[in-house]
Amino acid sequence: MSLLWTTRDMIAAMAGRPLGTLPEGITGISIDSRSIQPGEAFFAIKGDRVDGHDYASMAMANGAALLVVSEARLPAMGRLTVPMIVVEDVLAALVKLGMAARARSRAQIIAVTGSVGKTTTKEMLRQVLAPSGKVHASVASFNNHWGVPLTLARMPLDTYFGVFEVGMNHPDEIRPLVKMIQPHVAVITTIAPAHLGNFKSIKEIATAKAEIFEGLVPGGDVVLNRDNDQYNYLERTAQALGIEHIHSFGQHAKAEFRLAEFNGSDQSSTLWITIDGETKEVAIGAPGRHIAENALAALGVVKIVGADLDQAVAALARLQPEKGRGKRHKLSTGHGVFTVIDESYNANPTSMRAAIAVLASSAPTGAGRRIAVLGDMLEMGDYSEKVHADLAGPLLAAGIEHVWLVGPEMIALKDSLPDSVRVTHRATTTELIEYVLNSVAAGDVLMVKSSLGIGFGKIVAALLDKFPPVADTQREF
Repeated sequence: MSLLWTTRDMIAAMAGRPLGTLPEGITGISIDSRSIQPGEAFFAIKGDRVDGHDYASMAMANGAALLVVSEARLPAMGRLTVPMIVVEDVLAALVKLGMAARARSRAQIIAVTGSVGKTTTKEMLRQVLAPSGKVHASVASFNNHWGVPLTLARMPLDTYFGVFEVGMNHPDEIRPLVKMIQPHVAVITTIAPAHLGNFKSIKEIATAKAEIFEGLVPGGDVVLNRDNDQYNYLERTAQALGIEHIHSFGQHAKAEFRLAEFNGSDQSSTLWITIDGETKEVAIGAPGRHIAENALAALGVVKIVGADLDQAVAALARLQPEKGRGKRHKLSTGHGVFTVIDESYNANPTSMRAAIAVLASSAPTGAGRRIAVLGDMLEMGDYSEKVHADLAGPLLAAGIEHVWLVGPEMIALKDSLPDSVRVTHRATTTELIEYVLNSVAAGDVLMVKSSLGIGFGKIVAALLDKFPPVADTQREF
């Protein structure tokens, strides 16, 4: 395997002090001693809950080529005689290495933010750009103050396209991250009431997301959702910063990358998009109109960076929903098959509505039911009661008659639903797990969604543990 960094370059970039006999270089970077691969460097970052220095021995036992540790913690590491690069602060050193990676790279860099759809759009870009060159992209949702520099530092020198996800839940979080990334293209998927408890208004959220413009390289491009109410504000903000290349996507008649028509089923989507006056049919291996919007943004980026558009369109047909973001599981009860739609990664009012729409398009079989399994949306602040109660409208419009709820905030939804809807509410996820396992039946379709902190991934895991999977080729009955 080729070297990601020589130790000489690492020491220079991080202003580190070598200790012991260092290898020529490293093949990768890890901050997790459990998953580190032989030949990688282990950065002993101190987090909110754990300190990586406490796991240095485990990292070496699992094959780490060297450790990056702080000067202050060195005495406490005792007689550990292993190759090290000693720095003042490990996270700061990772940031320096990430910036060095950006400085040496000749890749076209894309940064993606937005209230909804960041990770999905990033994964689409990974897939649609791959036919045109080597892609390096964030893993999972590595989009914060350690995830961004880690992703940068891991970027190989021969990368052709770099795709970075940028997240925030407060003002002034995106600004330092995007100044590290220095994208050629900045994408804002949409502005929605996520983390609303930390902001006074939707416009404040838009302002925070618009921080992504500040890191754009001179002459760079911005891609915005023209169907979003904040489009005009974002466009003006970009123009005020001297950005000339502003592109838009959506169904709006003036959108540069326009959704001409959409046809969705329960497991896939077909859309017709118009780019440069030409209309193309696009098949996507995932359901939902929101997925189609993300695809428009991704294909717009393909056009901007000069990648192969036809191959990008073909790649979208191979797209599959990810764990926690719409992945489907067909499971056997012994008497038949039911379906779980795993939307457990996170939730806000906009993504809840999108997931409810996907559930509405998913047909139960036999005597099966459509069941919305919903948990609290966190960080809604003073808006919490209203945004939870407002989910009653989409559920009723979708004809969802079975709703299983968790959390104190979901009481507002429970109280807003009529008696015609069969509602079950539990205080905790653990309590609801038992109910779900005992109540699910053949033919059901369950859509499971909550904010990450509610832990709805445990519900999906419990279902997968109890009920065996069924191959897609097996007919439901």
